[in-house]
Amino acid sequence: MDALPTLTTEMVIVMAIVVFAVFVFATGLLRVDVAALLIMTMLGLLIFVPGLENLVTPDVLFSGFSSNAVVSIIAVMILGGGLDKTGVMERVAWAILRYGGKTEKQIVSLISGSVAVVSSFMQNVGAAALYLPVVSRISAKTRIPLSRLVMPMGFCAILGGTMTMVASSPLIMLNDLINNANRSLGADQAMQHFSLFSVTPVGVALVAAGVIFFLVFGKFVLPKGKSESMARGTGTARYMRRLHGMHAAVREVEVPIDSHLVGMKIVDVQLDYDVRIVASRYAGKVLVAPPVEAPIAAPATLAIIAQPNKLKAFIAAAGLTLRPKLREFRHLLARSIAGIAEVLVPPDSHLVGHTAKDLHFRMTYGLSLLSIIRAGNAITSKVATVPIESGDMLVCHTRWEYLTRLEKDRDFVIVTTDYPREPREPYKLALALGFFALAIGLIIFTNIILPVALMTGAVGMIAFGVLTMDEAYKTVSWKTVFLLAGLLPLGMAVESSGTANYIVEHLLASIGGVSPWILQAMVAIVASGFSLVISNVGATVLLVPFAINMALAIGADPAMFALTVAISTSNSFLIPTHQVNALIMGPGDYQVSDFLRVGGIMTVLFLVVSLLMLNLVF
Repeated sequence: MDALPTLTTEMVIVMAIVVFAVFVFATGLLRVDVAALLIMTMLGLLIFVPGLENLVTPDVLFSGFSSNAVVSIIAVMILGGGLDKTGVMERVAWAILRYGGKTEKQIVSLISGSVAVVSSFMQNVGAAALYLPVVSRISAKTRIPLSRLVMPMGFCAILGGTMTMVASSPLIMLNDLINNANRSLGADQAMQHFSLFSVTPVGVALVAAGVIFFLVFGKFVLPKGKSESMARGTGTARYMRRLHGMHAAVREVEVPIDSHLVGMKIVDVQLDYDVRIVASRYAGKVLVAPPVEAPIAAPATLAIIAQPNKLKAFIAAAGLTLRPKLREFRHLLARSIAGIAEVLVPPDSHLVGHTAKDLHFRMTYGLSLLSIIRAGNAITSKVATVPIESGDMLVCHTRWEYLTRLEKDRDFVIVTTDYPREPREPYKLALALGFFALAIGLIIFTNIILPVALMTGAVGMIAFGVLTMDEAYKTVSWKTVFLLAGLLPLGMAVESSGTANYIVEHLLASIGGVSPWILQAMVAIVASGFSLVISNVGATVLLVPFAINMALAIGADPAMFALTVAISTSNSFLIPTHQVNALIMGPGDYQVSDFLRVGGIMTVLFLVVSLLMLNLVF
């Protein structure tokens, strides 16, 4: 029996950094991109410590920023942004509504299958964000509750990320991690790269299993939801009252000269009395969504949205007169011009962590925030001072022209779809599809490396005006880019220092002879668990070196073990920590218990199907 490797100073330091990384990611002490850059910097500083200068060399330290994985991810995001801008999803919605029939099973099959295909060529959270308005429109037309459609869509978007090697960050970076491992392996042990469709049989089987699961068991495990269609115009007061427990009717009040409101700023009035002033008229001048810093003058007329008891208290305290119906604002706030909208905050939105007051919400976006729907609960009191979180549903009063502009703002996902607006002109749809097809064709039919092929399509979209360069910058999730680039040196250090081999050898010695099947299942379970508490990128970077060394130690295929990790980090259904789960929680009105119930079954199904297919295919 060969002697076990001994612990070195380099291994101890690398282990300490790995433990620190897991702690920071799991606790959320720092943003994931900040944590990744901090870890990269710590490794860089070790270059100047005597005896550790070879742990991570300077040329390796920043190689993540120029790696194939990072460039590929940037290109994929730009390609997705171009397809989004040209209105591809609107055509998808039209096709599903026309050909999908009216039954829930038919609709679920088409939505789930098509979103899986879309997410196989772009980031799954982007695909889910694009599909939310589609699903909302379908729900409104078919009267199928959103809760019955959104979770199948979201879960299949995650599953679709396992269908190609450009579909998710772990799979995109897998070939780079294999390259790093090959540096320390002999020629007879070196692993081959995975091609674009190497994982397609596994991904297709996972998507099929997911769709079948929801078709057979969806009616038993999915929440029943409410049968009301999505909000439409100002005729949604009843909808808002039933769904969110809030009153969204606009009321008109007169402000006399002797009211103590005179001279007060609108923002202070709204906070003191917990009402929303959505329009004002003074000295013949009418303002819709007036600036919150503007003082109230008199005699004036205000358009107010408030809970009945708060409206009554406001009128009594300020000496106002309530008009029985709209008079001054009946044309400006007509349902064809303004109304209530539901807007979702995606995980990478710049709004996260800020309040509506800090962001000057009404002045910046034209939205009067009425309520925040978070984890199934409506926050209506002092809502302007509540920090916004990822996955929040913002219920707002707005003019439709403002909402139309926000459709292009990546800080929002517009859930309300049935409102009057100018149709988007998809005049460059053919160009966008052409350059996307060109990128895929170069990957399939030539030997051009992945990042060059993808960037060819992305640059083509920019050069021919599908996207401007500024719009292309906005499509890229720079948090993901810096996360990948910052963590890749840690993966290299784990491998080059012998840390992965040390841990694996001692682990195998302690558990004795175990079947490769069992070890592969253990790798899959650990990777799935890691993805729930740290990012899937972090889990992949940390676990792939260990998986490769474990496979080599037992004589198994190291590439398959590495792929097991990259696939299993998509097994993130159990709790709403995954970006897609956070995105769908608000629109579907789901509770954590819904994810535990449905996601628990999906987690086990994912493990069984993925392990079977990996061993059948590879």
